[in-house]
Amino acid sequence: MARDKGLEEVLADELRSEPGITEKAMFGGWAWLKNGNLLCGARDDGMLVRLGKDRDAWALKIPGIVPMISRGRRMNGWVWAASEAYGNDVLRRKLMDAALEFTRSLPGK
Repeated sequence: MARDKGLEEVLADELRSEPGITEKAMFGGWAWLKNGNLLCGARDDGMLVRLGKDRDAWALKIPGIVPMISRGRRMNGWVWAASEAYGNDVLRRKLMDAALEFTRSLPGK
């Protein structure tokens, strides 16, 4: 997979002021971690967002957002957003706020 530098820049800008954020290459793209816990990721085919188990139903009702599937299995609490979803600034921010709220509740690694 190729990286999406534009999406990476947008996410980096949005997360810059959040304490405990680190970045690294993962999953063929770029990922952000909050206190060592995976928060979100960007690739050329979409944006991965960690909302937490049983916290993703609202997002899955939105066009362009689907459950994250890895090796044929649904990853509960993780969603995959296509460009029509993450390209909407308000929706992307809502997803990121929900992801941050969840990852803040996790113990640091």
